[in-house]
Amino acid sequence: MTKFKIQNKSSATGGSAFGGKIKISNTKTKVLSFGICALLLFCALCFVLCHFLYAQEQFVYDAKGKRNPFIPLVTPDGRLLKLEKEQTLSGLSLEGIIYDEHGLSYAIVNSEVVRVSDKIGDYQVLKIEKNKVIFIKGGQITEVELKEEGP
Repeated sequence: MTKFKIQNKSSATGGSAFGGKIKISNTKTKVLSFGICALLLFCALCFVLCHFLYAQEQFVYDAKGKRNPFIPLVTPDGRLLKLEKEQTLSGLSLEGIIYDEHGLSYAIVNSEVVRVSDKIGDYQVLKIEKNKVIFIKGGQITEVELKEEGP
């Protein structure tokens, strides 16, 4: 049962009967308001905790052994290309070169970015040129040329 407490302060302040303050005391309304606030606070806390727990997970894409997504699979005339990973007898696959005349060149070999003096397996990068990379293994020099892609 709802209890209302009405206080008329008009006689003490000299105001009219409608100028007084009405004070409502309802226990159920207070409990309901508190419950809603507690529920909203709990939901906000759960959202923030879930965000921090799952946001820390970082995705790392490993492109090793996968095809270059920028090479089209269909030619302009509609033929389907068959892409195979080509490797030399040495097991080195030269996929790309970023050449710099001043010696800051990079190459993509077996899906790894390398520069001069880096190692790929037992091979060490000796020199990177515009169209080829020269490797050395046990005193033996191996040259791998970059293949031109067709249309």
